[in-house]
Amino acid sequence: MAALSVWFWNERFWLPHNVTWADLADPAPGVEYPKAGHLLSALPLAVGIFAVRILFERFIASPCAFLLHIHAASVHWRATPNPVLEKVFTSITKCPDSRRLDGLSKQLDWDVRKIQRWFRHRRNQDKPSILTKFCESMWRLIFYLFMFTYGICFLWKCPWMWDTHHCWYNYPYQVLTPGLYHYYVTELGFYWSLMFSQFTDIKRKDFPIMFIHHLATVSLISFSYANNMLRVGSLVMCVHDASDFLLEAAKLTNYAKYQRLCDFLFVLFAVVFFITRLVLYPLWILNTTLFESWEMIGPYPSWWLFNSLLLVLQVLHVIWSYLIAGIAYKALVRGKVGLSRDVRSGHSRTCPEATLALSWLCA
Repeated sequence: MAALSVWFWNERFWLPHNVTWADLADPAPGVEYPKAGHLLSALPLAVGIFAVRILFERFIASPCAFLLHIHAASVHWRATPNPVLEKVFTSITKCPDSRRLDGLSKQLDWDVRKIQRWFRHRRNQDKPSILTKFCESMWRLIFYLFMFTYGICFLWKCPWMWDTHHCWYNYPYQVLTPGLYHYYVTELGFYWSLMFSQFTDIKRKDFPIMFIHHLATVSLISFSYANNMLRVGSLVMCVHDASDFLLEAAKLTNYAKYQRLCDFLFVLFAVVFFITRLVLYPLWILNTTLFESWEMIGPYPSWWLFNSLLLVLQVLHVIWSYLIAGIAYKALVRGKVGLSRDVRSGHSRTCPEATLALSWLCA
């Protein structure tokens, strides 16, 4: 186990040339550098965030939904209990093809259309209600808005907000401030809580994708913290937090059937998304991570990995911008945003990139 730890924390991978872990282990009195062990505090925080979410959805979001006449719709048609079909539904497929339908028809002596109707009713039973989605989006709206506001207020006083060269001055001997620590650990705790909640929420068809996404987000935030790239990481988080709360606000108005307000908020979300992902991110973030850092500290193995991840993220930005532009265009031309079906799945959730971008430090 010790050998594995030594291999994983190899200085030649993680740190610039001529820097060792020992150099960072004994800072001056009153000075602290990021340590991987700090990230463990995100786990109890995640449990606390999850508990707060449950209380928020029950005592704040649900009453707000009722005021807007949003209620938990009952399922009018429930699938008749059938062990054979239930096993196929849970273990094999929720949408059987014609060959499987014929086989089930012979096995159960049921008409094919009756089996198709059973699977349709069974799928409807698993769909989250509008009330459930409203409460989830309201929680995300409040959290994303809080984190964006905190990020702006914190970064406004930081020199690297106005001159990105400060991200690399004296790197990696950059002091960990309480504000930066709280920013990181809170974001990390939130994504740990999302991983927990996936196992208690209604199962959605995108469960594996979102689980992998949340895991990647947690890994990337942890990577940047351990590597003391917190300054540029905080800029990435702020850039990506800027649009997420607008998407959640658009969903809320869609669930409440305020269609014009929904259209306006979604178009506003799209504009902010394009500006932050296609303008600020490459011209501000990638410029400093690729060019300014090359001049000031030079490349090393984890630097290459870090920038590769950021470039992959930019590719995702372009792909998602194209999809969002299509929805925004329909909103302007046809007068209605189809937020009841998310741009990536049949359920209303923030697009994976919008959090994967939080993925590098957040997104």
